[in-house]
Amino acid sequence: MLQFLVRWMVAFLLLSATWNPSGWDYLDWTRTAWGQRTSLVVFLGLVLLVGYIIYLRATLRSIGVFGMGLVAAIVAALIWVLSDFGWLSLENPDLRAWVTLGGSSFVLGIGISWSRVRRWLTGQLDVDDVDE
Repeated sequence: MLQFLVRWMVAFLLLSATWNPSGWDYLDWTRTAWGQRTSLVVFLGLVLLVGYIIYLRATLRSIGVFGMGLVAAIVAALIWVLSDFGWLSLENPDLRAWVTLGGSSFVLGIGISWSRVRRWLTGQLDVDDVDE
């Protein structure tokens, strides 16, 4: 469980470092730093890209596009339930953005952790191709 939480938090950090409503993110920073710090903008952009490649590739290989859509639908339904019961108000656009970042990071966290989740649920191991 702790390993899943760590992977989920890393996905959340990846997504929120790229963009978030606070303005402290890569996309907002590149607008002001492009002329003065172009080399750093490119370097950090490549680091973020590597993070996305790792997470998206693992997620697509483990649960696929359909699985990503299914997990996203479950997260969206949970948000709907929380909103419907009055436990979560989505009127604030910043809160909506943070909830979206959290839900999206949960999808990536499930995707990158799916082998462990599946083993925990079913007791079966997943084995990747040895040739890779």
